[in-house]
Order: sequence, then C-alpha cells, then structure tokens
Amino acid sequence: MPALRIEGYVIVSADGMLADARNVMPDELKFEGDKAFFTAALDRADLILHGRNSYEDQPNSPRRRRVILTRTVEAIAPDPSNPNATLWNPAGATFEAACAQAGVRDGTVAIIGGPGVFGMFMDRYDVFWLSVAPHVRLPGGEPCFPGVPARTPQQILAAHGLRAGDVRTLDAVHDVTVTPWRRSA
Repeated sequence: MPALRIEGYVIVSADGMLADARNVMPDELKFEGDKAFFTAALDRADLILHGRNSYEDQPNSPRRRRVILTRTVEAIAPDPSNPNATLWNPAGATFEAACAQAGVRDGTVAIIGGPGVFGMFMDRYDVFWLSVAPHVRLPGGEPCFPGVPARTPQQILAAHGLRAGDVRTLDAVHDVTVTPWRRSA
C-alpha cells in the first residue's frame, strides 16, 4: 500500500524560536549551510505543506507542489493564485484527502511550519530535521512548536517518540547544526 513519509524542517534560535517578535524570520537566523540543506530537502520532496505565513522563498518555490493550511476554505480548494497549490482546512478534510487533491498519494511530504502546523504532525513525523543556531536569541519571538519555551524543541520531539540521530554541522563558523529526530521503531 502506498504511504506518505512525513518529514519536518525548521531552524531555531538557541531559545527555540523560528521567527522574531514580528513573526518574521530575521537575517540572524539565515545561514548558507542551512539554506543549502533545506533547499536540497525540498527539491527531493513530493509535496510541501505549510501554514499561510510560512514559505521557503527560493527559485524553485513556484514549481513545487504544495498544500497550504487555511481557514478560508471549508475543506479543500485550489489556490487561485498558485496552480501548484492546494488550500486545506483540517476541520473539513483529512490530511490524506488534501494530499490526494494535490496529486500526491505516496512519497515524501515536507512540513515547513509554522508552530501550529508542526504541532499537528508531532505524532506522525517519520523524521524531523531540527537545525539550531546556538548563538542567536530571539526574545519574545515565535516558538517553533506549541509548548516552547516552557520545554525545549528537543524535549518536545522526544516526548512524541522521536529520537535524536547523528548531529551534522551546517555552518562551522556559527556552530549551526542539524539533527534528525527519527520515530522509534
């Protein structure tokens, strides 16, 4: 039976934020190594899923098939501004129905945020790629997951049955790393 592989991607500050207090990803959280990693991952994905405020702003972005979470539709609808996008309201249709409407019944779905979207899939991730910029702090920023900053992103991933794999350095100068958090078998 065909299956969807669910992968999450985010870069966070030392305090677990993915955006500043204005809900904008600041330049301080942008690193070429992480950008290259993220771009390659999205190029491999069969479908991108995100909320209305998340996007990847890359040259291939308009060509990528995507599902955008929104409350502006009852269930599932084509995005009138992007022929490669499907609008999805989780209150009106299942995730699988939204993926099928987007033309993806199996393959990799890359979840790229925001926090509410990440939270919806906590118990479904096959792997979550957590990039950390340990020298960046974003006081009053937008947490990457519901429950941050009371708990760290790592504690939240572990609480949902994911285990940290080998850490990979993405930017040695700034100590930026990515860790795959995989579902325990």
